[in-house]
Amino acid sequence: MDTPEVLSPSARTLHTLPEGEPDLASVRAWVGALLRDLHEDVQLDVLLVCTELASNAYEHAEGPRALRVQRHIDFIRVEVDDHTPAELPRLGESRLGDSRGRGLILVAQLARCWGTREFTGGKTIWAEINS
Repeated sequence: MDTPEVLSPSARTLHTLPEGEPDLASVRAWVGALLRDLHEDVQLDVLLVCTELASNAYEHAEGPRALRVQRHIDFIRVEVDDHTPAELPRLGESRLGDSRGRGLILVAQLARCWGTREFTGGKTIWAEINS
């Protein structure tokens, strides 16, 4: 994956996530490079949100999957698409057992807001982090 330029305000970029095993280290490196001029605390919050949303797309949904990052003046919006429209996430619930289901709780605590949006054949999970 090429190192991207710093993402300027009002810019948006897309990364298609690979099928099979997730390469979350590459996702974090890509997003970190896009936002390298932001304060470290903001970068870490965005990286955690990206990791959680991408991990959930691999664990709970079918591909193809994509990650979008959009930078605004005062916040960063992260969106992850998958192609499993019927399974919308629910905060603090996991079909994988009691020791799971905390990722969206972290996202909800770090983000100023988050939500879901369905599209034909899939869904987008999104979160906005103050910058």
